[in-house]
Amino acid sequence: MTYCVGLFLNEGLVLLSDTRTNAGVDNISVFAKQHLFQRDGDRSIVAMTAGNLAVSQAVINLVQEGLEHPDTGEIETIYSVHSMFAAASLVGAAVRQVYRSHGPTMKDQGVPFDVSVLLGGQLAGRTMRLFQVYAAGNFINATHDTPFLQVGEHKYGKPILDRAVTPDTPLLDGVKLALISMDSTLRSNLSVGLPLDLTVYPRDSLDLSRTWRITEDDEYFRDLRAGWSEALRAAYRELPAVPYSL
Repeated sequence: MTYCVGLFLNEGLVLLSDTRTNAGVDNISVFAKQHLFQRDGDRSIVAMTAGNLAVSQAVINLVQEGLEHPDTGEIETIYSVHSMFAAASLVGAAVRQVYRSHGPTMKDQGVPFDVSVLLGGQLAGRTMRLFQVYAAGNFINATHDTPFLQVGEHKYGKPILDRAVTPDTPLLDGVKLALISMDSTLRSNLSVGLPLDLTVYPRDSLDLSRTWRITEDDEYFRDLRAGWSEALRAAYRELPAVPYSL
């Protein structure tokens, strides 16, 4: 399994994913779940995938190689679509194509068709968007009321985001909150693991150069994890005493 989170903020996007892939307790590998599609001055798009690795890799390959548009018959790729909505539609079409090719065989072998994609970015002259694409190929987008989306093992990291993330959250504060959310997931689920891939996209920049690979040796992440644990312990000690007698 995996955990990916995207924050949709007024200042831009914060996109964070882990890299652990496991097919049992004794078969654990590292695969990047974050894929960057950059064309200078034209588009900056990031896709983060969760679910079956073979399915998600097939989807990512298809959106790069191209699919036939149902109306025009032209081949569309992630580099030729004219909006982020069209990019999400392309990813959805790729998911459905992979299902048609592999879904029945996977079902016969008792393997669930499991894939979900977070897709965020911006094209020149267009609006920055963040989408979540489901295994059926349909999708939703982040809004002012819901300024973050998650895929994979999302339940452990969701409470901090629910309490703290708003559209007005500054980008660097968003990075901190995303990392705290990831830390909560790392502590509670062995199917999510380091290293982490982090991309920060400032709105209207069309620049994906702000990317980091966070490993166990990352000093800031170690300090953040320790500081958050101590802050939680301190907060619980400062809460009012329980008014019940035993």
